[in-house]
Amino acid sequence: MNKEDNIVKNPAVIDILTEEFDDFEEQVGKFREGKWNPVDFMAFRLRHGVYGQRQADVHMLRIKAPFGGLSADQLDVLGEVAEKYAPLKKGHITTRENFQFHHIPLKDTPDILRLIGEVGLSTREACGNTVRNVTGCFMAGVCEVEPFDVTPYAAAYARYFVRHPFTQALPRKIKTAFSDCEKDCSIVSIHDVGFIPKLKQGEKGFQMVVGGGTSIMPRIAPVLYDFVSVNEYLKITEAVLRVFHCSDELRKNRMKARIKFLIDRIGIDEFRNMVELELEEPWAQRSFDPTSLLFIDDEESDAPSLDRIYADIEMTDEYKEWLSTNVNSQRQQGYKVVTVKVPLGDLNPNQFHELANISRKYAGGRARITQQQNLAFRWVPEAALQEVWNILKSISLADDGAHTITDVVSCPGTDSCKMGITSSMGLGNAMKEIVSQQSLKNDPLISKMHVKMSGCPNGCGQHHIADIGFHGAVAKAPGGQVPAYEVFIGGSYQGSTRIGLRTKTKIPAKMVPSAVNAMLIYYKSNRNEGEEFTSFVDRAGVESFDKVLAGFKDLPELNKDTIATYIDWDRSIKYKLERGEGECAV
Repeated sequence: MNKEDNIVKNPAVIDILTEEFDDFEEQVGKFREGKWNPVDFMAFRLRHGVYGQRQADVHMLRIKAPFGGLSADQLDVLGEVAEKYAPLKKGHITTRENFQFHHIPLKDTPDILRLIGEVGLSTREACGNTVRNVTGCFMAGVCEVEPFDVTPYAAAYARYFVRHPFTQALPRKIKTAFSDCEKDCSIVSIHDVGFIPKLKQGEKGFQMVVGGGTSIMPRIAPVLYDFVSVNEYLKITEAVLRVFHCSDELRKNRMKARIKFLIDRIGIDEFRNMVELELEEPWAQRSFDPTSLLFIDDEESDAPSLDRIYADIEMTDEYKEWLSTNVNSQRQQGYKVVTVKVPLGDLNPNQFHELANISRKYAGGRARITQQQNLAFRWVPEAALQEVWNILKSISLADDGAHTITDVVSCPGTDSCKMGITSSMGLGNAMKEIVSQQSLKNDPLISKMHVKMSGCPNGCGQHHIADIGFHGAVAKAPGGQVPAYEVFIGGSYQGSTRIGLRTKTKIPAKMVPSAVNAMLIYYKSNRNEGEEFTSFVDRAGVESFDKVLAGFKDLPELNKDTIATYIDWDRSIKYKLERGEGECAV
């Protein structure tokens, strides 16, 4: 890439342009002086990763981590942001491998942009109708079955499309994922654009899918091409985005402007024809060799020595359980991948700093965050696992069960989001007690299930692809409005992705944990030997679950004995729907 004097010199995936910080600060000042139209300024700040909250005069700052990659220095600076600028003293990992910091005054955002820019982090195009953060699998580069490491190519994609003229005002946002193998751990099938690595006669390339998504019309992305060479994947993606950019019909209804709506209407074959016509245009005739854009990072050269002496191992039951669920093998002998289970994706300043220290001492100064709101260390010597666990335990991050039923996923919901209907984070906290019961946790078939929730139908918590998923709703009761949830069952994102089936039953928020417990007991009592939950749902049918849920849907009269039903989780006042206009479609 061309490096100019105004680019901070650091190992950034996305170029850090200091002039943008100066301009952003100037425009913030003008807006606060009333010199900007609020709608126009909103679009401007969204491109810089500053998102409005439901609370007045504060904002959410979204920081991108392309392919989930972080350095130890970046973790430290994120801890500094949480400590110095976030009133709640925490940062939140999202299912899009971003970090979000909430309740930030607008006047503080330029300082934060400069601070994170010094260590190579960027918010550029983390929001708005742009190409959003590019996600990847935390095992990429160390996976035992990957055809090749997709990390350099995911980074090249991020570099190519940031600040691209066709990505600043698309009809709607574009979400992209790169998986590292056919297991599709990055769930490319629910993304607008997705890539699965392939080798064809020794040539590197990708199976390319387009048009996936969740929200109000969940779709599994159809295959655009079975094989796209690494020398052409950027060109073909640009052709896709040019077709999308010119789809003015989509701009008439921003709620139905994602690329999946276009493909659903005309079909993937016609869309492919449009892409191929676009590829005949003059812009597509040059070379799209990504070599100059590749992010080359020799992690192995910085990996801790296998010859170092570490603490003696104390093989307690607690430690053994953690080893069985949170530690994976990597293809490089002697090293392990440690997944840190981050409850609902929230980290406090001390945890950020201690994770940075672990990264430096045990993981070559690097880490990766995951789409399940966790953090992973690679290149950890097997002999060092005990020391890592001891440190994690000291900061309350040594829970076992990463990527199991106890690893509940949730978006922030009404804690901060304008679109939120319910307190999904509050429900997530309440849910952990139910799914952590030993009788359920120790059941192998139940343990491998996943529970996810979103505070509204938009799907930021990926509830559509959970074994049991929920999205926020409101129910009318005799005493007024009640926070509630729609229920989805039988979704999956492991192996083959499938969208969960929606039940007919709407459950009051305070009854959801008990309803989940009843569904799990029903499954456990009636399944065939070895029958996984998705197969059981197919055999038993959604109707059978509606019968199980029927006992939890009643909406009582309002009195002192039932008032709890009218109050959302982690709240102290009677519920009232307060939903603003979201900024995603601006």
